[in-house]
Amino acid sequence: MNRPKKQKQFRTYKNLGGKSCVRRYEIAKDGITLVFNDQSVYRYTNQSAEPANIEKMKTLAQAGKGLATFVETIKDRFVKKIR
Repeated sequence: MNRPKKQKQFRTYKNLGGKSCVRRYEIAKDGITLVFNDQSVYRYTNQSAEPANIEKMKTLAQAGKGLATFVETIKDRFVKKIR
C-alpha cells in the first residue's frame, strides 16, 4: 500500500524587523529549509550546520525576527541548494 507523500508545510516568516531576505521556512526534525526573497531555497541540517545552530534557526524562524542575520554567520553550511 502506497502512502501519499507528505506535503511540505512552509510557513511565512513574520519578518518583524522588516528587512529580512527570508520569505518562508519549513521546520523538520533534523533541519530547516529556507525560501529567500529571490526564490532561492536552501536546506540546512544538523549534519551540515550543527544541531545548536539548527535549533537557533528554528527558534528565530518561529519568533519572526533575527533569522537572516543569524544565517549570514553560517550561510555556507547548507546541505543542499534546492533552487
